[in-house]
Amino acid sequence: MAKHSIKEWFAATRYWSFPVSAMPVIATFAYLFSTGQIPAGATPVIAFVLSLIGIVVLHSAGNLLSDWADFRSGVDNENAFAVPNLVFHKFEPREYLVFSIILFAVGVAAGLGITLLSGSGLLIIGGIGVLLTILYPFLKYHALGDLDIFIVFGILPVLGTAYAVTGQFIADALVLSLPIGIITVSVLHANNTYDIKSDGDAGIKTFAMVIGGKASSVLYRIYMIIPFLCIVLAVALGMLHPAALLSLVAAVPAFRNFKQAAGYDKIGIEAMRGLDQGSAKLQLVFSGLLSLSLFIAGLLV
Repeated sequence: MAKHSIKEWFAATRYWSFPVSAMPVIATFAYLFSTGQIPAGATPVIAFVLSLIGIVVLHSAGNLLSDWADFRSGVDNENAFAVPNLVFHKFEPREYLVFSIILFAVGVAAGLGITLLSGSGLLIIGGIGVLLTILYPFLKYHALGDLDIFIVFGILPVLGTAYAVTGQFIADALVLSLPIGIITVSVLHANNTYDIKSDGDAGIKTFAMVIGGKASSVLYRIYMIIPFLCIVLAVALGMLHPAALLSLVAAVPAFRNFKQAAGYDKIGIEAMRGLDQGSAKLQLVFSGLLSLSLFIAGLLV
C-alpha cells in the first residue's frame, strides 16, 4: 500500500462531520451536570472522556466503511463521487477497509473500558451502536439510512453517555435526542438529496429518492425548524432549564441553511450543494450553545 501522511489519513475520516457524534456526548454530560446527576469523583469524568473518544473513533470507522461500500457498489464513480480518494486511487479500497477495522477495534476497546467503569448495561447500548454503524451502508441503500443515523447519533449517544457517567439508564435525558438527532439526520438528508440522480444510477434507494427532490428540500427546511421548537417546548414543560433558550441563537445559521434549501424552487438540486457540511456546522453551534447553557444552569442551581 502507498504511504500517506497523517494529515491525509485524518482527512479520509471526514473529520468535518465529527460534531454530529461528539456534541451529543458533550450535551448529555452538560444535561447531567445541570440536573445534579453526576456522581462525585474522577470516575464519571474519565467515563465521559472515554465516551467522547469512543464515539468519534467509531464515527470515523463508520465513515471509512461507508466510503468503501459506496465505491465498491458504484455509488461513487468518476462521474459522481462524494469522496474522490478511492475514485481517483489516492487511496486503495483495502486501505480504507483496514483503517476502518482498526478504528472499530479501538472504539470497541474504549467501550469495554467504559463498561469496566460503569457497568454491563453499556454493552447493550454499545453493541447496538456498533452493529447499526456496520449495517449503515446496507440500510442506506434500502431507504433506512436516516432512521439508522437518528438512532446511532441521536438516541444511543444520549443513553450511552448518561449510563457511562451515572451507571444508570436515564430516560429523561432523551429530551436531547430529538433536537440533536434531527440536525444530524439533516446532514445525511442534504447529502442524499443532492445525490438523488447518481444514487439512482448506482441502483440504490435512499429515503430522499423515495420522496423525491422537491419534497426532500421541503423536509430539509422542516429539519431546520424542529430542533428549536423542541427546545422551546422542553423549557415550557420544565424538561430543560430556561437557560437552554440560549441555543436559539443557532437559528441564525439554521435560517441560512433554510434559505439555501428554499432555492430548490428556482435552481433545483444545486440548492442542496454543501448543505451537509452546513448542517454539521449547525450541529456544532446548536449543541455547543445548548451544552454551554446547561453548564451555566448547573452552576446557577
